[in-house]
Amino acid sequence: MGLQYMTRDGHDKLVERLNFLTTEKRRECARDLAHAREFGDLSENAEYDAAKEKQAHNEREIRELSEKLASARVLDDRDIPKDKAYLGAIVKIRDLEDDEVVEFTLVSSLEADIPKRKLSVASPLGKALLGHTAGTTVETVAPDGRTLRHEILSIRR
Repeated sequence: MGLQYMTRDGHDKLVERLNFLTTEKRRECARDLAHAREFGDLSENAEYDAAKEKQAHNEREIRELSEKLASARVLDDRDIPKDKAYLGAIVKIRDLEDDEVVEFTLVSSLEADIPKRKLSVASPLGKALLGHTAGTTVETVAPDGRTLRHEILSIRR
């Protein structure tokens, strides 16, 4: 994984999650393992197997988050024009076909979360918006081949 730029908020959330996994969650896994050992024969102990799987999952997530954070650089938004759609910008757009208006924050692919209205700058729409200002119309191609047109209504930070 190469260098990834992130918003301060996105970076802080990853750090918070990693801290939780390496402290509270690890202690919980250790307690579960100790409790499961009390049931005796480990070769036929379903509780022990479940506790080991939970521990392995936790360690896997810790490793993945550590790798993401190692390649992450927090973007200093003081150096970014406030009137253009770049990482960290809150962008409001209108679909010119159905007149639907949506607002979302442009984020790195590490932070993308559509239900929370966080759109990756690596997505087709995110790429199309990059560097543009309010009043601009951008086009993207949908998976079905249709050309989608969106007007940028506003950009804020």
